[in-house]
Amino acid sequence: MGGPESAATAAIASPAGRIRWTICVLLFSAVVLNYVDRLVLSILKPSLQQEYGWTEQGYANVAFWFQAVYGFGYIAFGRFIDRVGAKVGYSVAMSIWTVGHMAQTLVTTTFGLALVRLPLALGESGAYPASLAAVAEWFPKRERALAIGIFNAGAHLGAVITPLLVPAIVIALGWRAGFWITGGLNIIWLVVWLTFYRKPRDHPRASAAEVAYIESDPPIGQKPISFLAILRLRQTWAYLSGRLLLDPIWWLFIFWLPDFFSRQFAVKLKDFGPPIVVVYLMADLGAIGAGWASSRLLGKGRSANFARKMAMLGCCCFAMPICFAEYAPTLWSAVFLLGFAAFGTQGYSTNLFAMPSDLFPKWAQGTIVGLGGFAGALGGMFMARFAGWVLATTGSYAPMFIYSGLAFPVTLLLYHFLNRGYDPVETGAL
Repeated sequence: MGGPESAATAAIASPAGRIRWTICVLLFSAVVLNYVDRLVLSILKPSLQQEYGWTEQGYANVAFWFQAVYGFGYIAFGRFIDRVGAKVGYSVAMSIWTVGHMAQTLVTTTFGLALVRLPLALGESGAYPASLAAVAEWFPKRERALAIGIFNAGAHLGAVITPLLVPAIVIALGWRAGFWITGGLNIIWLVVWLTFYRKPRDHPRASAAEVAYIESDPPIGQKPISFLAILRLRQTWAYLSGRLLLDPIWWLFIFWLPDFFSRQFAVKLKDFGPPIVVVYLMADLGAIGAGWASSRLLGKGRSANFARKMAMLGCCCFAMPICFAEYAPTLWSAVFLLGFAAFGTQGYSTNLFAMPSDLFPKWAQGTIVGLGGFAGALGGMFMARFAGWVLATTGSYAPMFIYSGLAFPVTLLLYHFLNRGYDPVETGAL
């Protein structure tokens, strides 16, 4: 007690150095850029559709193929980054998506957009796996959840910035400048990333104390895991069903929210900012609030099963009124109905995303997360086809909103049925 060994352990247990938080800021800014690039086209869709005569099914094809490549890329990039590491992996991912993003200025047809956005989808699918790899490299276990929460918040900030930034650029400089300028920010980020990022032991500005703190966790044993072994588990299907059925709602927001406001309430490009910002800010509140609610219940001694599912039930209650968004009498009543749905979607997802780390061993979490990303993209592909067909034949968003509202209770019931006790996966089963 109190000898040299315990003093050394205490020193390692105390936070030391700040370079890892600079890395976290870089990851946060990359996720912001990721979402900005993803959303530029949806912001411009109403005006470009009118200018170039896009059909609804043509635009739906753009969304469909984006999500197809994104889903497969999510799995492929995870394995690629395991081999080459975070620095090379993120550099390759952003380089690919920047090429696809800026290439959108070369085409004006939906067929052309579908082609040039394939590298955008492929590169963007690598952002989350690369960020997780960098966090695992630079943060001890006790700080990883905070670091992941910080960089993941960049997605919502990107969603808030885009409808404010892009219309101003387009009105001043033309629609192509919206892609050039945002793509230029990616190039600046790449230069900083390649210059600054190193592994902790190789970084000239990381102190010995910070490196010791980062490496203070005991090593975790790894074992190979097959997709077949994962797919035999009911916990896997509980997770995948949630991603398959609810991710399409978020993709609906990403690809079609500006179009709904334009079609239903004649909102112009310069006026998209406030309503879209409100919807995404409410999504932020949902992610934070539902995460806090389940953590609060856990802190009071309730089981993870009760805490996660009660938070999900609350999110269902917030989201289900989206069924009536098509019939909202005013713009702002529709904004708040959609905002509450965004609140519920992100809050539910926050607790769903906790499931891999709650129930699966560390060495299987990457695989289950990759499969979940693929399932979510598959659901988004369905939504793209469905929305394109419905808008082309009826011009109404009501069927998509009704699906969105009803998907929540169906998903929660299915989740509970497949995962009644919220039981951890036994390592022997893998």
